[in-house]
Amino acid sequence: MLTIAPAVEADVPVIVDLIRALAKYERLEHEMVATEDDILHALFGPRPYAEVILAREDDDTVGYALFFHNYSTFRGKAGIYLEDLFVLPERRGHGYGRALLVALARIAIERGCARYEWSVLDWNQPAIGFYRRMGAEVMEEWRICRVTGDALARLAAS
Repeated sequence: MLTIAPAVEADVPVIVDLIRALAKYERLEHEMVATEDDILHALFGPRPYAEVILAREDDDTVGYALFFHNYSTFRGKAGIYLEDLFVLPERRGHGYGRALLVALARIAIERGCARYEWSVLDWNQPAIGFYRRMGAEVMEEWRICRVTGDALARLAAS
């Protein structure tokens, strides 16, 4: 029996495990430095920065989606940005990823959001194909810009 439900504080250890599994899948384990305390604060602290919904089959957590709101100035409305969508590799092909995407689309509609978007690694052709089948437009003309670490500190100090 598949259920999709919002995460609660007690889910933080399993969320961190899923984030680690995602980092491994994306070949980015070296970048995974978040701790349980970091995730607890981000999701359930005084000012939550993100939300998580979990996909469960019976009592097993098989996947998650972590998201937060962004804002479209052109549309004058909030949107949902999907930071992570992950289903354990051994549990793929059973509709869990689709169920998570659909659940977030429903949340976006319920909250009056103008759009729902995410990024995908260019080498991840299975995910790109899946997203296209779900109706997503892969926007080839857009590029992600990011400033982190020392570059972020230098920019802030300039």
